[in-house]
Amino acid sequence: MCGIVGYTGKHQAAPILLDGLSKLEYRGYDSAGLAVRDGANAIELVKAKGRLRVLAEKTNDGLAMKGTCGIGHTRWATHGEPSETNAHPHMTDDDNIAGVHNGIIENYQELRDKLLRKGYHFYSQTDTEVAVKLVDYYYKKYNIGPIDAIAKTMVRVRGSYALALMFKDCPDEIWVARKDSPMIIGISDEGTFVASDVPAILKYTRKVYYIGNLEMARLTKDGVNFYNLDGEEIEKELKEVEWDAEAAEKGGFEHFMIKEIHEQPKAIRDTINSVVKDGSIDLSESGITEEAAKSISQIMIVACGSAYHVGMASQYIFEDLARIPVRVELASEFRYRKLLADPQSLLVVISQSGETADSLAALREAKEQGVRTLAIVNVVGSSIAREADHVFYTLAGPEIAVATTKAYSAQLAACYLLCIDIALKRGTITEEKASGMIDELQKLPGKVERVIEDKERIQWFASKFANTRDVFFIGRGLDYAISMEGSLKMKEISYIHSEAYAAGELKHGTISLIEDGILVVGVLTQNDLYEKTISNMVECKSRGGYLMGITNYGNYNVEDTADFTVYIPRTDPHFTTSLAIVPLQLMGYYVSVARGLDVDKPRNLAKSVTVE
Repeated sequence: MCGIVGYTGKHQAAPILLDGLSKLEYRGYDSAGLAVRDGANAIELVKAKGRLRVLAEKTNDGLAMKGTCGIGHTRWATHGEPSETNAHPHMTDDDNIAGVHNGIIENYQELRDKLLRKGYHFYSQTDTEVAVKLVDYYYKKYNIGPIDAIAKTMVRVRGSYALALMFKDCPDEIWVARKDSPMIIGISDEGTFVASDVPAILKYTRKVYYIGNLEMARLTKDGVNFYNLDGEEIEKELKEVEWDAEAAEKGGFEHFMIKEIHEQPKAIRDTINSVVKDGSIDLSESGITEEAAKSISQIMIVACGSAYHVGMASQYIFEDLARIPVRVELASEFRYRKLLADPQSLLVVISQSGETADSLAALREAKEQGVRTLAIVNVVGSSIAREADHVFYTLAGPEIAVATTKAYSAQLAACYLLCIDIALKRGTITEEKASGMIDELQKLPGKVERVIEDKERIQWFASKFANTRDVFFIGRGLDYAISMEGSLKMKEISYIHSEAYAAGELKHGTISLIEDGILVVGVLTQNDLYEKTISNMVECKSRGGYLMGITNYGNYNVEDTADFTVYIPRTDPHFTTSLAIVPLQLMGYYVSVARGLDVDKPRNLAKSVTVE
């Protein structure tokens, strides 16, 4: 969470910083700030509470701040309420150092007390101010350079951080450090950039370095030097970002979310085509050889948020096709349990950003126990991708809206492919069965496009329920997994209370909440569970519920029960999640639009959760 951008080069820094921050505002939007300097002149600091546009207005789109070196930050509050005082950058008492920070300093109170005893004063409630002033303390006490002062701070600090600093004694230089929080460094003929995510700098360069854990760097207008924790200079490999910069722009759509809903067919198609060659799946880079597939004793899928719902759907498919026991765990819970796994277990970590703090911690825990690990991530070079034994990259491209859509769909496609591949290698499905499923997978993008074409009907229906208080989503089996993601989409961007329930659990208490006018969304894509779910919907209707049904073409008798029905094309039952989720994404989107809310930046949420 939080967005960091830094630049030193030939051009005025502030407009570049603001532009970069605008690409990162999905990471935090409680407040924002800039620190810019012009050569040896003093550092100029401007901060503002609220969205980035307030800071842009305050600085005349950056034109009012002169200087070719600067750092910027857009905040998602952790320590201290959103305010101009708590906004980054933070500075030392004598303006010696300015800094921005993404992460959480766990022992900040202990360090703050120490610095108070040393004569430092604090104007904010943030842990970031503590980190900046601790660097200053070591810098002055030992009369050492920035690298040594930052290294001493890194050793003393507990927690996670991506830190960018400017020193009064070092004009035109930015010093950075990283532990567990994402950070990339870009270079071009026009200067050097640092950012917490790729979209911030795609407009300026695609040549990037991925700074490693517990590493530091010195940025100048001519390039970058990297250092380890001992202060020794190290070499890094320059990478080329393959994302198209235009993919991170709205392209004529009102919001990023609706644009990304429309991009789902491409995300699914690209992910499938990346590993399907001549009708066969090639996952050799995943490390799942035939021998490895046959030896898997259990699969543990670890994820957070929507990625967790991908895992829930995948559980049904893995167990049905590959005949392997599957546990799906919330990463935030998994990391604090005693790991019961043998060396033949496989841990699959799913994360769009590849930087999700709890998922990364779970991955590390599993590796320490000798468990094989496979990451399904969307960001090349991300921490989870680098640390997992093997990685399967989804090809969703940059996803900007906080509420995931196309990354979720690409993750589903990756899990389908992984499951078919493992099942085939274990001999639990035939070559003919696998070939038929691969053929159906390749038809999936076109079928998603057909579902999206029905968006006007869903928009009309959503407008009727824009002011509802509660929504319930019900389903059985895979349909329950779909319901969980549909419920999350509704609550996170419309702020309407919604719940997902396994339909068979309604009579065990939840049905007491159904009353006149309550919207109940029933998902009915699994033929063997269709009649049972219909019965549960009838129970809701008899208690006053207003029913929306999502089912396959041909199941027209659902209209005898539901008040409004959305139909999806028929596909292999294992793949219906990819189709049924689209109307629920559209439903959440259009309800949010009808309520006049900020669809792409829902309150209190950030795109990439890089803190606990």
